[in-house]
Amino acid sequence: MAAAETPQERFKRALSTAARALAEQAELEVAFAADGPRLGNGVLTLPLPPRDLSGPESAVQRGQADRLALRLANHDEALNTRLSPPDREAAEVFEAVEQARVEAIGAVALPGVRANMDAALLARLEKSGATRIVDAGRVPLAEAAALMARERLTGRPAPDGAGRLLDLVRSELESKAGRQFDRLADAAGDQALFADRLKDLLVALDLDPGDGRGDEADDQPGEDEPEAQEPPPGEEAEDEEQPGGGEGAQGMEGQTDEADAEERETRPDGAPADPDGEPSDDGPDLDDGPRPNRVETADDGRAVEAYRVFTTRFDETVGAEDLCDPGELARLRALLDQQLTSLSSVVTRLANRLQRRLMAQQHRSWAFDLEEGVLDSARLTRVITDPTSPLSFKMESDSPFRDTVVTLLLDNSGSMRGRPIMVAAVCADVLARTLERCGVKVEILGFTTRAWKGGQSREAWISAGKPPMPGRLNDLRHIIYKTADAPWRRAQKTLGLMMREGLLKENIDGEALAWAHDRLVARPEQRRILMVISDGSPVDDSTQSANAALYLDRHLRQVIAGIETRSPVELLAIGIGHDVTRWYRKALTLVDVEQLGGAMTEKLAELFERDATAPRRGRRAA
Repeated sequence: MAAAETPQERFKRALSTAARALAEQAELEVAFAADGPRLGNGVLTLPLPPRDLSGPESAVQRGQADRLALRLANHDEALNTRLSPPDREAAEVFEAVEQARVEAIGAVALPGVRANMDAALLARLEKSGATRIVDAGRVPLAEAAALMARERLTGRPAPDGAGRLLDLVRSELESKAGRQFDRLADAAGDQALFADRLKDLLVALDLDPGDGRGDEADDQPGEDEPEAQEPPPGEEAEDEEQPGGGEGAQGMEGQTDEADAEERETRPDGAPADPDGEPSDDGPDLDDGPRPNRVETADDGRAVEAYRVFTTRFDETVGAEDLCDPGELARLRALLDQQLTSLSSVVTRLANRLQRRLMAQQHRSWAFDLEEGVLDSARLTRVITDPTSPLSFKMESDSPFRDTVVTLLLDNSGSMRGRPIMVAAVCADVLARTLERCGVKVEILGFTTRAWKGGQSREAWISAGKPPMPGRLNDLRHIIYKTADAPWRRAQKTLGLMMREGLLKENIDGEALAWAHDRLVARPEQRRILMVISDGSPVDDSTQSANAALYLDRHLRQVIAGIETRSPVELLAIGIGHDVTRWYRKALTLVDVEQLGGAMTEKLAELFERDATAPRRGRRAA
């Protein structure tokens, strides 16, 4: 007699059947795992059922299943990839509103589905902390635009918690793009038409749709953009408004030296020079900047302009402990520990599992009767009984991991603010401790910029007469949280720096990746692993507006290609809510930041569990 079906099994079966019906795919594979919900390779993976099937958690899980199933039924991923704008913030809004369209189709037709997705929406916003926002300036534009589109498409107000978030910016969105939101409603059934109208919405929201619609607007100076002409004599260019009021907004270090500016002349290529015609040591020199992995042709053979840097004068590579005093570091670390107590326990369990898997591979063995090494005390009796016998030595075989170093390169851009950067910090912290116990050295690095929208580099470019195609126009800030040789106990406080308000700004991934790679290549270890954790493509408004389209994106691809094809470094990437598989060969994309700890431990375990006899690229030549 067959065993009775448990309530959880009935719930799984009902959820799977409903998902297949909504997705209009009778053969859809539905799985249940701790890392759900996600959709990939034709498999819909959902979280394990809650213990209390009558509670609100079951409605949340039904909503998660419904929204993914509706995406399968009403969304063409290939079309979406082709139409999505290249600009990261624009792409985030584009994706969020497209998902609102997908969900609205089911919500309008099926009230039960609408209630489930309302529950999933509120749970997601609560988990991200969005429902606790009270300042309009902190409301994520992508969330607000999606909620506004949802109201237009369904004809119903957003659920209470989400509605309060939207109300903070509702009037601003209506004044900017109310007509564009209205035009979305009658295009919900046509993804291509909806995307076309959505790009008009992006233009109205002052975002780049990637198809030239905003070009005319870009030519006009905005509130954050100085006039194109030179400032009147005796007046300095005004500092730009810095979002968030973070460090680098305005200050003495952000001002261009007036005396230097008066002495500068302009060379034909637009770079400043001394009066005698020689390049100035103080001015931005277009030829002295680093050009990581410089190439002159694209993959298809077309000639492209080599990546260049306008000036490196204002870049900095700095230890985390040098960016704030020890007392503040201790406070920030305590804040990080306090907010991530529950997450830390989860990541610790995962890390312990990784440690057990690694330690199981460390088969220790001893070689005896050697002429040198450690004195073998067990064989001393032979010397006593026979004084003519030589001393016997022994030597332990090396651990397979003691000649390994891992670098964790963390995206410190503004879009990581909040829970993503906290999760990344605690995962890096716990994994560094775990790998150290296994004899693996770990380096933790971060990358961002010193200012929003250009900083002092952009001021120098303006002072030089705005020469065309200047290259990178922002001040890099590369942060060393932990060096490979520093023990974890000495560096644990520095990761709290990521919690500092105003630290996270823009991200120039290509140069950061080249910097981290160069540090690894200089290491003596035989095996070197570089893991990149990011939530988006390179973004720097100042650089992107003054150079060719996809300038930073193209450089990132060039650096990655150079590492993957010519370097002994093993490179892998984890994207948080962003498809990094478009850039990296070895990559994993996470829908939810909560999956980061499991993904990092699993990927590292996979690398270390490779057959020890597999061929490996050699050590860097001396």
